[in-house]
Amino acid sequence: MRVLSLFSGAGMGDLGLMLAGMEIVGQCEIDKYCQKILALRFPETIKWKDVRDVTGKEVKEKLGTIDVVAGGFPCQPFSTAGNQRGSSDDRHLWPEMFRIISEVRPTWVIGENVPGIIGIALDDVLHDLEVAGYECGTFVFPAHACGAPHRRDRVWIVAYSGSHGHRVINRPYEDSEAQRCSKSHGQKRERIRDISRRSGKTLAYTIKPGLEGHSGHGTNGNKPGWDGAGQDRSVGEGGLFDWRKYWNTEPQLGRVAHGVPNRVDRLKALGNGQVVYCTKFIGEQIMRFKNADAANPNR
Repeated sequence: MRVLSLFSGAGMGDLGLMLAGMEIVGQCEIDKYCQKILALRFPETIKWKDVRDVTGKEVKEKLGTIDVVAGGFPCQPFSTAGNQRGSSDDRHLWPEMFRIISEVRPTWVIGENVPGIIGIALDDVLHDLEVAGYECGTFVFPAHACGAPHRRDRVWIVAYSGSHGHRVINRPYEDSEAQRCSKSHGQKRERIRDISRRSGKTLAYTIKPGLEGHSGHGTNGNKPGWDGAGQDRSVGEGGLFDWRKYWNTEPQLGRVAHGVPNRVDRLKALGNGQVVYCTKFIGEQIMRFKNADAANPNR
């Protein structure tokens, strides 16, 4: 499956999709340090610097058919670390990503953002995709669900056009279509608000030191490999991983790595990047669906 990666960062999310068996044929990233990393790690991949300069026509001319458009569009308009200004924030770039999706018309879309988007703009994102002919699934899961030793909750949006979707998406996106869907749009808004209320206790971090990941854990039974004694048997290299000790002590380390070249740029890239095994997991599910669909075309 051929992937156009938007907001590529240092390529960590792209690496996960590659591990799932996908091919990264195009990337777009505005950060200069990350551009250097992408040039080093993906030397043959065609690249753009600014998502606002990417057009469907150029993508088709340079890349040909695109099966997947993937991107973690900027989280600053929705993050609790900022002012959560949503669409009034000039860093709100979902409209640009959706414009590219509408012009490129991939079969699959993978979007990623912070949980703060749920009560601010998730409704609009899903509405845009559904009007364009996509069926959407939205998931919230932490990095430790895929084996990473930290929480890092993220919202993942997976959209699929399918055979019927292609007939819809071949028509240009028009505001009049959105108006015709206003009733369902309002109903969906109420569902999203309900999700937001129920997920409000799940925080990616807290202002109280030493409690990162503790707020909103809920029951322990939903953790992979949970053994009921504060240890996760799904993680670790030959042993048990005590996530409670890690989350209690890790914030006190100060996140300083002395003597490392480009330390600030590296930390920024890691902070903004996606966890490799999270995108790998999602990519694997898409590949599995694709293979099953190919084996049973009439299902």
